[in-house]
Amino acid sequence: MDTAKQLRRFRQMLAPVLETNAFYSQKLTEAGITHPNDVQTFADYQQLPFTTKAELSADQGARPPYGTNLTFPLEKYICLHQTSGTTGEPIRWLDTAESWDWWGKCWGDIYREAGVTAADRLMIAFTFGPFIGFWSAHHGARQLGALTIPNGGLSSEQRLRALLYNDVTVLVCTPTYALRLAEVAAGDGLDLSRSSSVRVTIHAGEPGASLPSTKRRIEECWGAHTYDHAGATEVGAWGVMCRLQAGVHLNEEEFICEVIDIDTGKPADAGELVITNLGRVGMPVIRYRTGDYVKLTSLLCECGDENRVLEGGVMGRIDSLLIIRGMNIYPATIENIVFQFPDVAEFSARAYREGIRDELEIQVESTHPDPEQTATAVAAKIQEVLGFRAIVKSVPVGIFPRTPGKAHRFSDHR
Repeated sequence: MDTAKQLRRFRQMLAPVLETNAFYSQKLTEAGITHPNDVQTFADYQQLPFTTKAELSADQGARPPYGTNLTFPLEKYICLHQTSGTTGEPIRWLDTAESWDWWGKCWGDIYREAGVTAADRLMIAFTFGPFIGFWSAHHGARQLGALTIPNGGLSSEQRLRALLYNDVTVLVCTPTYALRLAEVAAGDGLDLSRSSSVRVTIHAGEPGASLPSTKRRIEECWGAHTYDHAGATEVGAWGVMCRLQAGVHLNEEEFICEVIDIDTGKPADAGELVITNLGRVGMPVIRYRTGDYVKLTSLLCECGDENRVLEGGVMGRIDSLLIIRGMNIYPATIENIVFQFPDVAEFSARAYREGIRDELEIQVESTHPDPEQTATAVAAKIQEVLGFRAIVKSVPVGIFPRTPGKAHRFSDHR
């Protein structure tokens, strides 16, 4: 991590932002920053105020449709995307031609680590809508010169046929959808590890590809190497699993990354990830609290990349933390346990209160001849790993929805 280089790029970005970006010029001026040279050291940088999603949402609500975080006139922007809106009103984000090419470059880093080249054929299996994941992955593939197979609007069965017919070698989708396509193939009697040409799968949108059990399941289904990637609509593609698949590296050439204690805001080894993007001058985020819970490793990766590594990628959303009987449980922890059982096709978990007692009920779709046996084994494993007794029930296979988007496995009814 070259902090001096990061700060030089930050000051370059800061010059036009302070001059013409109403949102940040006011925010930074109030913090005593009126010129780029006011930020000379990393200690100076750490005195800048955080930016929150609530601030950005409120700004767009007060000044619709795009708010005041715009550095250039509207005619300079060529792309519009928006967040999923799962935690509130969607935030709309604009990119200039320059920042959109920067997005593609960040995806180029992801493809390079996964060994993807211009000779590959890609299927980017996201919905053809305002979600940035599809578009940015597609733009990065175009910069790489790789062939992409269009599949927007297709059913899972149609996507699978197109994937096989066109000898797709790289699949980009959520971890859940990779397993869904494998499930569809199995229903047709196909073993994708033998019948498809897919050699690499790249995943985003959920933490599954960094969870050992989910990652192993995807690799076994597809006979491919599975890579995780992390990013966000308002931030960029900020993390990538290296070629050794030893964790998710922060892309510190293009982002200034910090990990802070959730309560105090002070630097920490485990806590909330805070990011400033360095290639998105037209609509930047500065010290943005991502809401992602991460844990830094202390050792350099054997791949030779000196960028810092997150153990287990994004471990969960801070606002998705379940506190049950005094225990802090992230949904990813439950997923990693449940998907250790090959007979579990899908599952759903809900927290609720029975009198004064918190309960966690997990429903599992099991393909085992005796589904109750799977439910009992899952419950025993959860108690063994977490020291926590959950209620685990078996339900018919196929009862939970399968979509190309993010899975919604957890709910809190307390």
